[in-house]
Amino acid sequence: MPTTYALPALLDTTTDAVGDGVAPAQPLNSVGILGLGYVGLPTAVALAESGVAVLGCDISESRIAAIKSRQVDLLEDTLVSLDRLLDTDLLTLTTEVTGLSGVDAVLICVPTPVDTHLVPDLTALRAACATAVEAARPGQTIVLTSTTYVGCTRELLVEPLRRRGMVAGRDVFVAFSPERIDPGSPAHLPEKTPRVVGGVTEECAARATQTLIRSAASIHHVSSPEAAELTKLLENTFRAVNIALANEFSDVANNFDIDVMEVISAAATKPYGFMPFRPGPGVGGHCIPCDPHYLLWQLKATKLPSPVTEAAMASIASRPQAVVNRAQGLLADSGRALTGSRILVVGVAYKPAVADVRESPALHIIEELHRRGAEVAFTDVMVESVWTASGQLVRETDPAEQDWDLVIAHTLHPAADHAWLSTVPLLLDAAYGLPESPQRRVL
Repeated sequence: MPTTYALPALLDTTTDAVGDGVAPAQPLNSVGILGLGYVGLPTAVALAESGVAVLGCDISESRIAAIKSRQVDLLEDTLVSLDRLLDTDLLTLTTEVTGLSGVDAVLICVPTPVDTHLVPDLTALRAACATAVEAARPGQTIVLTSTTYVGCTRELLVEPLRRRGMVAGRDVFVAFSPERIDPGSPAHLPEKTPRVVGGVTEECAARATQTLIRSAASIHHVSSPEAAELTKLLENTFRAVNIALANEFSDVANNFDIDVMEVISAAATKPYGFMPFRPGPGVGGHCIPCDPHYLLWQLKATKLPSPVTEAAMASIASRPQAVVNRAQGLLADSGRALTGSRILVVGVAYKPAVADVRESPALHIIEELHRRGAEVAFTDVMVESVWTASGQLVRETDPAEQDWDLVIAHTLHPAADHAWLSTVPLLLDAAYGLPESPQRRVL
């Protein structure tokens, strides 16, 4: 039976769960974190805030420098905590990994993207796991948090540790606990969010729980690392499928001249069996555009079809092209060709309240508009410049003072003033967030 632990219950039971031949759990005094990106850094801050000494390791000297200079994309409260912790012994940042053998637990928080062929890029993951294995010492806990394929924890950690003579569950303690970081959302800070843990053994799960409970609202145990790995793939595939459905219903509603947001809001009043998802210009960030492809990639070897997931990912990938097609159609309706038209994209980050442009649909939209001959610019209060296939673009700082043939609302940051958009002659609201604008059109 799966079990959920909160901090008080955990502290009462960890030492009771120790079996024969397994050393009792020692107090958790220090944690090493491999990777200080959008997952590793907030996790490091949350753990250090709990009183644990954190050794944060990242191979990028520029990333370490950015963190030390506080030039990182974090929520305000987390940034305040980081600022305070950097002046203490609770948070040490380094590009060196030699200190990992001295910590009580190691968390692996490196990126797991896909390449241009939608094949998982395991370069960082393999290197980080190899580093953790090489540094491992008896009694240490190692937790993989990076999204990955089913069986990865055993393949990249358990087996290499065994070849070093260390058995998971006896000499070292290994688990998978998928990251749950929602950048830009104060409601979903690490310490407010439950975590899933799948240990190689029950004791592995208990030791991982001892580590993670300090930066999580509660811990839910599953029976194995494989169950936890598949849990993460289900979470983000679920989101991908429902976003694709919301996009499809946007097209359906437009066909009937109905406001899809009105329909979604009405359906959301049902207290059971429905969860609202919004349509949009596509999906960006690290999770949804990438994670389901880890599952699809792995299933190819077994010849097991996954038609719902495949269709959802194909639909999501085609969405930026649909934005450009709609833009071209709107311009044609107003008597203008796309070639030579001046188009502004409002917001290029992949979601509101973050400065992250990874996998942002805006980049694909800008590139395709350029390819079709449009003159394209962007404005974004959180992003100064972007690189596309057409080169570097620097943001427009005063877009309201210029004339645009078409404005595409892509990402609407809460901190930005969008009132001026009500005066533009033609607005494509791909974000579905400007219902009051008189010249507004949607996809």
